[in-house]
Amino acid sequence: MPVIKASSLRDLKLRVNIHDVVARTVALRKAGGNRFKGLCPFHAEKTPSFHVTTDKGFYKCFGCGKAGDILSFVMETEGLQFTEAAETLAKRFGIELEYEAGSGGPTREERSLRQEIFDLHDVAADFYRQAFLAPNAHGAWIRDYWTKNRKFTPELADEFKIGFAPVEDRALAEALIKRRFSDEALRQCGLFFVRDGVPVTSATMRPRFRGRLMIPIRDHQGRVVAFTARQLELTPQDDPSHEAKYVNSPETPIFTKSNLLFNLDRARTAAGDGHPFVMVEGQLDAMRCWSVGLKTAVAPQGTSITDGQLLLLRRYHSQVECFFDSDAAGQKAALRFLPLALKAGLEARFLMLAGASKLDPDLLFLERGLAAYDEVRKQSLGAMEFAVRSLLPNVGAAGAEQKARVAQELFAIIAQAESEVARAGFVAEVAQLLRLPTAALERDLRAFVARQAGQARYAAPAGGTANGGAGAAPKPAADAQTKPTEEHLLYLCLHHEPLLLGLSQQLPHDWIDTETTAGRLLDRVLAEAQHNGWPGREALDQLLETEEEKALAANLLFEGPGDEDLVKFANEGLRALQRRFLEPQLRQIELEIASQGTNGDAHLFSLLKQRAEIIRQLQNSPKLILAS
Repeated sequence: MPVIKASSLRDLKLRVNIHDVVARTVALRKAGGNRFKGLCPFHAEKTPSFHVTTDKGFYKCFGCGKAGDILSFVMETEGLQFTEAAETLAKRFGIELEYEAGSGGPTREERSLRQEIFDLHDVAADFYRQAFLAPNAHGAWIRDYWTKNRKFTPELADEFKIGFAPVEDRALAEALIKRRFSDEALRQCGLFFVRDGVPVTSATMRPRFRGRLMIPIRDHQGRVVAFTARQLELTPQDDPSHEAKYVNSPETPIFTKSNLLFNLDRARTAAGDGHPFVMVEGQLDAMRCWSVGLKTAVAPQGTSITDGQLLLLRRYHSQVECFFDSDAAGQKAALRFLPLALKAGLEARFLMLAGASKLDPDLLFLERGLAAYDEVRKQSLGAMEFAVRSLLPNVGAAGAEQKARVAQELFAIIAQAESEVARAGFVAEVAQLLRLPTAALERDLRAFVARQAGQARYAAPAGGTANGGAGAAPKPAADAQTKPTEEHLLYLCLHHEPLLLGLSQQLPHDWIDTETTAGRLLDRVLAEAQHNGWPGREALDQLLETEEEKALAANLLFEGPGDEDLVKFANEGLRALQRRFLEPQLRQIELEIASQGTNGDAHLFSLLKQRAEIIRQLQNSPKLILAS
């Protein structure tokens, strides 16, 4: 396995700003000085507790406790191993890595399957794009279809890298085999049908997509992870999915459709105050929005919107406008979207157009351009007004029992909002819309929530509790002065190199409890400083052996010491470890002395001598005195 030089890793960390790495995944806002904050990518939250400090190069979430540097962030968010994360960052920021002599650079076989499939999709996207541009009959046909049938420009096709899957062609399989992609990557990439047990060759790899318009699907970081293929007149009759208007890539090691929104990689940079996300139904709708200047449009993979997609959206902005077709299917999808949006902490509105029996965003923007967006925004509905209109179109003709049934459905939606203020506001809106007393609705909502809570407790698995069971988020780490002693000393060592060098001479190995993560890491760091010199904390990665050690080191490095007397704290830690080690020995010796009586034999004399020595040591604890 190739080993990257420690000096090269230090150079990578110094040259790459952690803000630039994290901002690809998390919308960061200035939080004073060199700090930024945003919504944590590692757990669901609605109030930002994820902090990044650029001068130290670390991140930490005070909600779930995750912490680390640029390498651990890429490892966590992109599912890569340490070396792969370093290579990914180096490639992304144009930095050349150096490898230890004899270890060589990474080979094709040593790369992760995920990274290989990412690379394979880049090759496939370029292949389909070239087929779209090809100077042949099919190339001319698909370009004509794009401009005349779909009414899109060639420039938009270039921007989104729209492609074409040839009708009868082994060229893609041959190109990928020629590029020496592994058999496993070719089997799992989702672009081919390959029977189990059959050797992978261009003859045995049957293309999944044939004679279709190819739309690359990118994750929120802009990497091609899948394709949506649109049926055409050119789609062959023997295509197993010939009748399907759209065929998507299957789920693969790099593609889970429930965690992805089309165009989020572009839209997230445009979303902000006054510019909410606009959720549309399909990729072509989103591209139409983009083409007229509405840059915040995103689309799910189909109309089945998920929690994961909306939590991803919430990382970047808290407002979203739902703009689905006005047909029955679109409105049902919009109604399913609402409680999920509230649960994710999103402020949702619904775009409408008065007098439109069938409202299709693609056709609307094609006919009227960006001005249509301003028109539908003026007629947009808030969450509760949309829900009431959907569930009870004719409120005036509804009786009390019908309103009560609809209220129960609305309670199921309102209960998804965690904020009591938001719930109270929604109830007041519903009361006005249904023409019912607010107080009565509030009582009914409380009863509904209580019933739901009771059912949840009844159905909860053993071991979980409402307050801090198995699923409870870990509490933030204690501050430096209340940490266990080994952790406290490790904290001081990592922030003050002279203390580290001093402790390496003064702190005996036997005093350290190596049964703990902090103890093992402190022992290793001190030994490195004593025997090999200390090259600096940038080399700490090489000493970290477990995920627990990596998390601990990142947590300790994130928070720098204040104006406290660090030497004083270090000496207090030294004395604490000394007492913990020596006092049990002293108690044991005193018990033995008491049992000996006054016989005055040689063993008693030895015990008295040992006791005196331990007392002397305790009275003269080792002390660090650092040169000023």
